[in-house]
Amino acid sequence: MAQNITIIDCGSGNLRSVAKAFERASRDSGIGAAIEITNDPAAIRAADRLVLPGVGAFAACMAGLAARRGVLEALEHRVLIDHRPFLGICVGMQLLATQGLEFGSHQGLGWIPGIVKPLAPRPGFCTPHMGWNQVELCASHPLFAKLDSQAFYFAHSYHFDLESDQHAISVTDHGGPVLAAIARDNILGVQFHPEKSQAAGLTLLANFLNWSPQ
Repeated sequence: MAQNITIIDCGSGNLRSVAKAFERASRDSGIGAAIEITNDPAAIRAADRLVLPGVGAFAACMAGLAARRGVLEALEHRVLIDHRPFLGICVGMQLLATQGLEFGSHQGLGWIPGIVKPLAPRPGFCTPHMGWNQVELCASHPLFAKLDSQAFYFAHSYHFDLESDQHAISVTDHGGPVLAAIARDNILGVQFHPEKSQAAGLTLLANFLNWSPQ
């Protein structure tokens, strides 16, 4: 039976490009996956795996999740109670934080303690952090199987400042270390865009599809 992969529509980002990348990763790796883009709470509650992409402002993406009644409740139940695998991408990763400081202070999902802060100005490095950059592992995780020291595509002006480094699994360098990926139990997040990261991104998405959280 094919896995049901639900890509959650919070009104932000090119969701179709994310869906196409998952379709390609599923096909190339021989994994059966049915990909759906939705903000229907019933579909979210039925998902085998959940993906939350996001671009733009933290508060706008949170507002997009809350715009349809029952979405946040369905998402929290499926991820936190049913323990289904979850992947947040870019701002979708940042929403896992306790708080975001973009255009004021805004409450996040609070699933992984930390604060989303603006990237600090660093001599010789531009903000936003945009383009290809090397990712280095700081902890072993199945999401990065066969992907140590690979380049991924970034586009962001804010970063996730973790309360505890135990949730960090990879970093990149932009005039200093910048968090690239996080993990807690069945919850994963990546700051970069796997759907724009060519072969490395497809491998990472296939790893997510194969991943069985303990």
